[in-house]
Amino acid sequence: MAKEKTLGLSIKKADNLAEWYPELVLKSELAEYSAVKGCMVYRPTAMSIWETIQNYFNPVIRKLGVKNAYFPLFIPESFFKKEAEHAEGFTPEVAWIEAEPGEERLAVRPTSETIMCDSFARWVRSWRDLPLRINQWCNVVRWETKQTRLFLRGREFLWQEGHCLYATEAEADKEVALFMDEYVKLVETHLAIPVIVGKKTRKETFAGAKYSLTMEALMPDGKSLQCGTSHNLGQGFVKAFNITFLDKDEQTKHPFHTSWGISTRLIGAVAMTHSDDKGLVLPPKVAPNKVVIVPIIFEDSREKVMAVASQLADALSAHEPILDDRDGYSPGWKYNEWELKGVPLRVEIGPKDVEKQQCVIVRRDTGEKAFVPLANAHDAVDKMLTEMQQALFDKAKAFLDANIVEVKDWKDFLKQTAARKLVLADFCGEPSCEEKIKDKTEGVTSRCIASDKKHGTVCVQCGEPAKMSVYFAKAY
Repeated sequence: MAKEKTLGLSIKKADNLAEWYPELVLKSELAEYSAVKGCMVYRPTAMSIWETIQNYFNPVIRKLGVKNAYFPLFIPESFFKKEAEHAEGFTPEVAWIEAEPGEERLAVRPTSETIMCDSFARWVRSWRDLPLRINQWCNVVRWETKQTRLFLRGREFLWQEGHCLYATEAEADKEVALFMDEYVKLVETHLAIPVIVGKKTRKETFAGAKYSLTMEALMPDGKSLQCGTSHNLGQGFVKAFNITFLDKDEQTKHPFHTSWGISTRLIGAVAMTHSDDKGLVLPPKVAPNKVVIVPIIFEDSREKVMAVASQLADALSAHEPILDDRDGYSPGWKYNEWELKGVPLRVEIGPKDVEKQQCVIVRRDTGEKAFVPLANAHDAVDKMLTEMQQALFDKAKAFLDANIVEVKDWKDFLKQTAARKLVLADFCGEPSCEEKIKDKTEGVTSRCIASDKKHGTVCVQCGEPAKMSVYFAKAY
């Protein structure tokens, strides 16, 4: 049939991940390229995953005292100029709206520190107003000139950005770590992606921040993907916007500022990490439909099979099952379609299964089949979804562990980074040395400082005294 030729991927993941990935995203109907250069269309499956992330994370941050708000998409140019380091760091990526004569030029939001601090200056008066914990879910624009990579790099994307003010730096430091811990729980428990966590080097620290924490995932091609960050912004922004409060000692003080964020880049991380040559593989916890029921229809048994299939759909309603009763498509074609779209479990039911009061359940990640009594279908589905969720994480964790390599000299550093390993090496911490590493390796950058590793004596690149042990890799 002509329809069958449209299914499946033409490129193998192991052969060319760079071409396999966009084909996967397009054919599985996660997203498509937009007519607007650098932008993309989020299709319903992708938006459902993002909504699941929101639905998980909103109650988490609400318990921590965070309230959702929304701030303007447009930011006056004068706001950027108030914090010089921030302005310098973001200027190349800012999209501007040219002003009418006599009016101020406006930036299209690349991030919201400045516009939020303008409001915070009016909201905070006393120590009783602190801590102030605000979050917004929104879109941002970074005027990228590089090639659009669906979910991973583009001019517009969706994200969440939390911004908080604290009376003391100790409180701020504590919650920089706390929100990063919550990100790690989200990514590892729901997206089944293991990450490494640490501080960014000085060169990679967010523009305007005192320090930045990051969580980094390793993609199948050996590139690192930054999945979320949490920053101590110190008092740079609050002083620039004259945010003060009267403390308990009746002294006027500046609060301490933090920010933290994740984006729809996580959807790309899920697709790239878990999917295969048949198509999308989604962790059950974020799959919009966790089960598809495919009845195997013959005219003389249609009524009986459909009755049982409908009963199964009702029994599995908590998992938002799809009952694929479309005419004109063979069962095999349906199997391929739902494998391409990443539904975690497929339930097959035919006339022989009805006679035996059983169904066949197939796992998307392994293709493993189980013959299950109809009476036990609900419990079996629950068990298999739980097992699949854990198996996806375990597989990704084994890959991460197997591809971390500790090196002691520059020759080995070059060898292992060329082999697309996540390299752990002693480092002096100097931005100039880091720039040399990037130049000499055609793009390898520091990903984060290893907090659990004692560094050696000399930097792997320059031979100067080492101050830290750092993970290096090429990155998206």
